[in-house]
Amino acid sequence: MAFLLVVIYVAFIGLGVPDSLIGSAWPAIHGELNIPVEMVSVLTFIISGCTVLSSMFSAGILNKLGTAKVTAFSTAMTAAALMGFSFAPSFWVMIPLAVILGLGAGAIDSGLNNYVALHFKASHMNFLHCFYGVGVSLSPYLMSQALGNTGWRSGYRYAFFVQLAITVLLVISLPLWKKTSSTEQNGEEENVNLTFMQMAKRSEVRLVWVIMLATNAIEYACGVWGSTYLVTEKGFQTKDGALALTVYYVGMSVGRFVSGLLSEKISTWKRIGIGSAILAPAIIIMLLPLPGVVSVVGLFLIGLGNGSIYPNMIHLTPHNFGKEVSQSIMGSQIAFAYIGVMLAPPMVSLISGLFGIKVYPILLAVIYVIMIAALVCFVNKLKKQNKYNADI
Repeated sequence: MAFLLVVIYVAFIGLGVPDSLIGSAWPAIHGELNIPVEMVSVLTFIISGCTVLSSMFSAGILNKLGTAKVTAFSTAMTAAALMGFSFAPSFWVMIPLAVILGLGAGAIDSGLNNYVALHFKASHMNFLHCFYGVGVSLSPYLMSQALGNTGWRSGYRYAFFVQLAITVLLVISLPLWKKTSSTEQNGEEENVNLTFMQMAKRSEVRLVWVIMLATNAIEYACGVWGSTYLVTEKGFQTKDGALALTVYYVGMSVGRFVSGLLSEKISTWKRIGIGSAILAPAIIIMLLPLPGVVSVVGLFLIGLGNGSIYPNMIHLTPHNFGKEVSQSIMGSQIAFAYIGVMLAPPMVSLISGLFGIKVYPILLAVIYVIMIAALVCFVNKLKKQNKYNADI
């Protein structure tokens, strides 16, 4: 099981690699292809929308094919899409590639999250998402190196080779998954597939949807627009903006890693509270008219605080709702997380188009307030149902 866990960690690096490429490369892409800067929201909307669909219907696919095969195939899909992006002659060619990229992400995210939530400790869930942070930190770094030399297309090719190596590892590891298939199948047989309407009727599920939507909206609004904000509003060079985005994702990885280390000493709910508390001063820093380097510190702190909220909420899914329905609710949570991913960039685009990108930090603050309100209501709802355990 130890080596299988390593394989799962590496698979989550592959899940993270594509997510931060578009944000760090877009200042160069829109200039080369001569398209409006706001068009990045079209691509992120398509990617996220397809991920939502894939996540929502993931339970049946995972039960039929198994987590291992879905993970390997999905990673191969994302690798193919990345290579396609590197050769795209126009924006319109990127659209079908975005569909492939989004469909590849949803089922793997839902399957691996539920598998780890059911079979491993909270520390492993945080470390899992820490490795996702490694993936999204690696991409802006690779892109910044490419932008300083041969251009953004090479950055996508670098990312492709990373994905290809991970795909090969996952295919080679398929027999390892078979050795533990009895454990996985037992977990899957306990699952009860809930329809969307059955889940939507439960107020506690609706609240967790809002939380997942908001925390990922913050994450992706920073990931997609953070670099552009620094270049446009703070006078950064394109390469430096991409490098600053690496700092943001490093903060996210550090937050998840530290959360995992503290999991044996501090409960999951307390770690969620600490992350939420760090977000407040981080967003205040972004709101103030401070030098660009201080804004980079703000982005780092947003990654640090927000980074631990998502994996810890994911880990609590079987505890909050029951193991028998965890796969269905897990899929719906991840679907709403990607709805946040899907809505945040075009929302920033729309608002910045009307008032200028200087209002970008205000939108982050509004999303944060919504998330905290939903989190407080969710905890109160669990307490009324006697499902809240502060010691988990």
